Amino acid sequence: MTDKLKAVILDFDGTIGDTRSLIVRTMQQTIASLGLPARTDDECAAMIGLPLKQTFTDLIPMSDAEGDLCAAEYRRIFAVNNKPGAVPMFPHVVDTIRRLHAAGLLVTIASSRLRPSLTAFVDEMKLGGYIPYILSVGDVEHAKPAPDMVLKTLGDNGLRPGEAIVVGDTVFDIRMAHAAGVRAVGVTYGNGARADIEAERAEYVIDDFGELYGIVKSMKE
Repeated sequence: MTDKLKAVILDFDGTIGDTRSLIVRTMQQTIASLGLPARTDDECAAMIGLPLKQTFTDLIPMSDAEGDLCAAEYRRIFAVNNKPGAVPMFPHVVDTIRRLHAAGLLVTIASSRLRPSLTAFVDEMKLGGYIPYILSVGDVEHAKPAPDMVLKTLGDNGLRPGEAIVVGDTVFDIRMAHAAGVRAVGVTYGNGARADIEAERAEYVIDDFGELYGIVKSMKE
């Protein structure tokens, strides 16, 4: 017998919040500030979803210490760029999350973002009342695509893998879900490419966050 769905685990960047322009601009300013080799906007965007330091060490060959310097400079510039309203939500996110919550589902977040900025975005977007459980990259030992955040979400909430689903926009989200034995929904409107999401064999692929409710409803019944 298939478990009925009880929880939806959401990525934040590129799934809930349209942070691409803010992140890429801040990355480019960090690279310029530190005199690092230039990278295109698309190359920077491809790193979204990884822990902050790794976005730079994977993007540009550098030492571990240089990676720490990049992360620190990024945070400094991000604090300046991240003005109220800088990150809009994607279409149909609020109403869909409200519907999921009203249907009795546990809605959670598992993000590669650090907790202070993550909770600040959730508060600014007025989603806190619908998302009672949030995990940031600092809450687990291993970041995406390792399964740690999903496994911790399951364990802390008394869930089996079949009772949850992960929703994200990159291959890192899909790999995280599958490594934890959880089904995945890939969204195509964020930072990942449809072809890459399909290559990871996400169980569902959607073009609009609003499509999630129909998928979840069928899995809950």
